[in-house]
Amino acid sequence: MALHISPDRRFLIFFDFDETIVDETSDDMVVQAAPGQYLPDWLKDTYQPGRYNEYMQRVLAYLAEQGVTESDIRSVMEKMPATPGMLGLFQFLRSRPAQDFEVVLVSDANSFFIESWLRRAGVRQLFHRIFTNPATFNKDGRLVLRPFHSHDCQRCPDNMCKQAVVRDYVARRTQERGRPYQQVFYVGDGANDFCPALALGPQDVAFPRRDFPMHRLITEIHEATPGAFKAVTVPWASAEEVIQRLRRLVVE
Repeated sequence: MALHISPDRRFLIFFDFDETIVDETSDDMVVQAAPGQYLPDWLKDTYQPGRYNEYMQRVLAYLAEQGVTESDIRSVMEKMPATPGMLGLFQFLRSRPAQDFEVVLVSDANSFFIESWLRRAGVRQLFHRIFTNPATFNKDGRLVLRPFHSHDCQRCPDNMCKQAVVRDYVARRTQERGRPYQQVFYVGDGANDFCPALALGPQDVAFPRRDFPMHRLITEIHEATPGAFKAVTVPWASAEEVIQRLRRLVVE
């Protein structure tokens, strides 16, 4: 459920989840709940490029058939470690005055995995909105995963284009507020985080995890088409580097 959001916040910051907030991929981690902690080859062989959400629906159905429960899956998710410095970054964001940061999560994981981890880590209240694939348990105890939306972006998987999410959110909130944000930030790691970062303007900052696909794609576009990627780029290995940059910006 959306929290009431102050119209006065100066900055908007987006976070990815897998390998950005947590130092794992939650879809891979859920396999630890399976018997023997592995998936049979016949199931893995059903994956098709660009249709990962559909594949995960089959994985979750298989786990339910094997007797894996809601508490089993939650326990696996809660154990995922945060990326270096990330909990410190969340503490920094929480310590700032209310008018500083509006915090939004955009992830191609799912709502149950994400909510389980955020609540365990004690940081759920930091996030004003979470955009992800909805996942709820049905009466048979199966975690039912649905696609977030459909779109026509050629870069992104069928079920989620994060650029569409970011553009829509920024436009809607700008209209509600009656003015733009001073700056928009995006913290991510993957190839599907490159697409939303393309929507950032020259006053905004992209924080790609160093040497991960998002960082490599930004480097490649800078070399191939100078000026096509407009945002300032600040790579990070520890979220402490994100804190240092944000600390400088908020006092300017």
